Amino acid sequence: MSAPDLAPVLAIEKVSRRFGPVQVLFDVDFDLRAGEVHALIGENGAGKSTMMKIMGGYLAPSQGRILLDGAPVAFASSREAEDRGIVLIHQEFNLAPQLCVEENIFLGRELKRGPFLDRRAMQAESRALLARLDCAVDPRARVADISVPDRQMVEIAKALGRKAKVLIMDEPTAVLTARETDTLLELIDRLRAEGTAILYTSHKLDEVARIADRVTVLRDGRKVLEAPAAGLSADAMAEAMVGRELSDLFPPRRPGGEDIVLEVRGLRVEGLAGEAGFSLRRGEVLGFAGLVGSGRTELMEGIVGLRPATGEVLVEGAPIAPGSVLAARRAGLVYLTEDRKEKGLLLGKNLRENLTLLALDRFSSRGLIDGEAEEAALDRAFAEFDIRAGDRSMAAGNLSGGNQQKLLLAKIMLAEPGIVIIDEPTRGIDIGTKQQIYGFIRKLADGGRSVIVVSSELTEVIGLASRVVVMAAGRIAGTLEGEAVNESAIVRLAMGMDKREALAS
Repeated sequence: MSAPDLAPVLAIEKVSRRFGPVQVLFDVDFDLRAGEVHALIGENGAGKSTMMKIMGGYLAPSQGRILLDGAPVAFASSREAEDRGIVLIHQEFNLAPQLCVEENIFLGRELKRGPFLDRRAMQAESRALLARLDCAVDPRARVADISVPDRQMVEIAKALGRKAKVLIMDEPTAVLTARETDTLLELIDRLRAEGTAILYTSHKLDEVARIADRVTVLRDGRKVLEAPAAGLSADAMAEAMVGRELSDLFPPRRPGGEDIVLEVRGLRVEGLAGEAGFSLRRGEVLGFAGLVGSGRTELMEGIVGLRPATGEVLVEGAPIAPGSVLAARRAGLVYLTEDRKEKGLLLGKNLRENLTLLALDRFSSRGLIDGEAEEAALDRAFAEFDIRAGDRSMAAGNLSGGNQQKLLLAKIMLAEPGIVIIDEPTRGIDIGTKQQIYGFIRKLADGGRSVIVVSSELTEVIGLASRVVVMAAGRIAGTLEGEAVNESAIVRLAMGMDKREALAS
């Protein structure tokens, strides 16, 4: 722990930032001290990422100044900031997917033997850095071929290799398993003990309470709280973030009706999920739980035709053609992907183009798109899903994570589905927006639609679903219902215990 009177290593004073007419930061003061973890929290769109990019040399402040070791500094680029010992680990991976792991870790600072790359040395150093994170990924593996959690570990290893004196971590555990998160937090403890100054941002407030020395809260671009973490509960942090009490995070759970709207029989996704069978009732929120790698996402992608699969999928008793996304959509079955940035949205396109893409046939005639109808649909989406954007013509990639997720929800609902599969509905989203998303899901079910929620967060599955299917090693391990839906039973099924053992424990 750092002494409260220790001079800051890096600080910003009275910093504001504008993007054209839109101001996103207002006179913010913030500092980082050696051997300290200073957590920065706030809702999506509060200005956290903008502030971190200013401190990491990616953006210049519109007003105010940056101080490094007490002296004013103006970074010309992120590379200059890195050269001065400030490294930002991005929430969106800053990796070259076609290069291998070692090439990414040493990109821009390659080790050489004479005129040639010293691949043996880079591989050895990469293995050592990854070992600190308990990550066994092969340094020679292509980044495009490794899992999302492993990509996050590579991003962190890349930062560790730069021997930063200031480490800025933007949602580093958003895609990590509980075990990987524990490993990372233990590493942060070691880095703090070695004197590294760490800025840590996360929407997981239990992590913040566990790891932080100080907490600063941003709301609508303004600093509203700075306090020692020891004196703050998770509830107090959440209420400071949203400016209101959050007593009922989840809406009331209700069982579905009697009618079966979706039936899956013996569905198999080769090498990923096998012989799965389950049913979904009208107006039901059905949860899918399991460890990362259990096959949940792959099974859902097989159901909606995104992956080759064998077996039967019946909607309202009628089979749909396997391997066809169009057939699934025509049957009223849609899928909201877990990866909104790579698979869900066209980040370079504007909000209107993203919104209407799935239902473009409703907005076009004789090859012409009705722009006015699209704008009206965007108006409705803004109102219904509370999408917040400074400029409606902005690219989807410039929205906050929570607003991207709302846009993706609005997009799939334009297809007027009867069955909605939502994979990781609140990954990387703040607690206030989570509450909104949960309300949207409940509203869908109350309106007669049927919803499958796939989530790695047990509290989310338990809070939303009256029935939960648990997967382990590519197979359905059991289904829990009513009072049997609890954390202990889900974990035990996910770990491979049979249903009787899970319920008896």
